[in-house]
This record gives sequence, C-alpha cells and structure tokens, in this order.
Amino acid sequence: MNSTPLYCAESARRDRADELASRFALPRVNTRPTQGYWLELGPQRLELLTDGKHGAVYAEFVEGAARHRREQGGGRGQPVAKAVGIKGAILPVIVDATAGLGGDSFVLASLGCQVTMIERSPVAAALLADALERAERDPDTRDIAARMQLVHANAIDWLQARALDDAATRPDVVFVDPMFPDTDKKSAAAKKGMQAFQHVIGDDMDSAALLAAAIEAATGRVVVKRPQRGVAIAGVKPSVVLDGKSTRFDLYVIKALRPQQA
Repeated sequence: MNSTPLYCAESARRDRADELASRFALPRVNTRPTQGYWLELGPQRLELLTDGKHGAVYAEFVEGAARHRREQGGGRGQPVAKAVGIKGAILPVIVDATAGLGGDSFVLASLGCQVTMIERSPVAAALLADALERAERDPDTRDIAARMQLVHANAIDWLQARALDDAATRPDVVFVDPMFPDTDKKSAAAKKGMQAFQHVIGDDMDSAALLAAAIEAATGRVVVKRPQRGVAIAGVKPSVVLDGKSTRFDLYVIKALRPQQA
C-alpha cells in the first residue's frame, strides 16, 4: 500500500487534491507533514517534497527544460526520435512502459507520435496527471498533450493483455527506461534533486520480465534507454545498439515500421 501522503496547501484546490488522492489511492492529510516524503498541491502544481536537503520534484511539460527542448531540442534529429524510428511519414504509436516524469513521452508526442504513458507508481502517476492537466490548459502545448494518454497500471500486466489483442490495435513501439540502482557516486551527487523521487518510486527490479512483455506486445520494436555504461537488461540480446554521449538505446527489432494508415 502506498504510504506517501498528499497535502493540499491551496484551499481553493481542495477538490483537485481529493480527485488526485482518489484516482491514485493516495492517503490525504490535512496537516503539512514535517518528516519523510509527501506530495503537496500548491497554487501552481503538484510536487514531491521531503524534509531533507532535496529540492522539489515535479513533472513539467510547459516551462523550463520542456519548453527549451520543444523549441530548440533538435526535432527529429534527437537520438530518442531516431531510436523509436521516426522518419519521413513514419510516426509510430508508442507505449512508454516506464513513464517516470514523462520527459521522453513529451518529446515523442511533440514530434507527432501518439504516446501512452504507463506508470505503476501512484506518486509518479499523480505528478504526471498534474503536468498533463497543465499542458492541456496551455495554448502552446494543448495539441501535444492531446496525443498523450496516462494509464496507472503495472506495465507488465498491461503489456501482456495488449499482446493478446489484434495486431492493428497493438503499439508499434514499446519504450522502456528502467530505473536501476545508481552505482556511480559522481552521477548520484549530481542528481540530488532526483534522489527523493528514486527513493519513493523504487528501482525496477523486474526489468527482464518487462522486456519480455514488451517484445510480445510491440509490433515493430522495443527500445530500451540506458546510461552509456549501464548494464543491458538480462535476457534477449539487442538487435541494434545506438550509442550517444551519455545515453545509449538498445533496440529489439521485430519488423520494419510503416507509416500509419489514414
């Protein structure tokens, strides 16, 4: 059972706090916590907070890094776009099986793909839902947000169910970015703002099962995002590896991608 509480710091948004708490089975509290981790709904957004030295963690599709990437991120030349197979008239239907804070999902949706974000953590799912609502209200991002769907579910179960569907309704691409324990001390020190998030969300220790389910569900390919020196997911060997400066993409190719039928 999830134990991360949700506190509403803005009286005018109590109904929204109740809605989030109900949708994601989050314990609702009326007093601001003073220790541990908690979600806090303020006047602008929902944030994950802690009593420690970590900064607030939140999902963001409108401002900051999301705006910069949307306006100056390199478009289809971005490594993630190449990895999922965006090319010419090919805009694959994508399932992001480990959505996290939704950064890659938003980039892919901004390039024209339909993206379903699967997130099993109620905390991460709530942060995503809040970011998606804000993106839907903003005139610069509402069209992108319309191509994004959030599903709060265990991705392995969800993908196994999709694998039984007709091929026409299954995703072209399943994108996986598993959260493994960070053994790089320098890297960990540089990401203090995300340590609270990783502590609450936990590591993806069932990545091999997730990869297997993804391969069964996808009709075109599975793309696994890993740090450049990160270990590959155990099991099937990648068909292709696309190396970048700090990140690589392990591709498990099932068949060639084709343009969507009108």
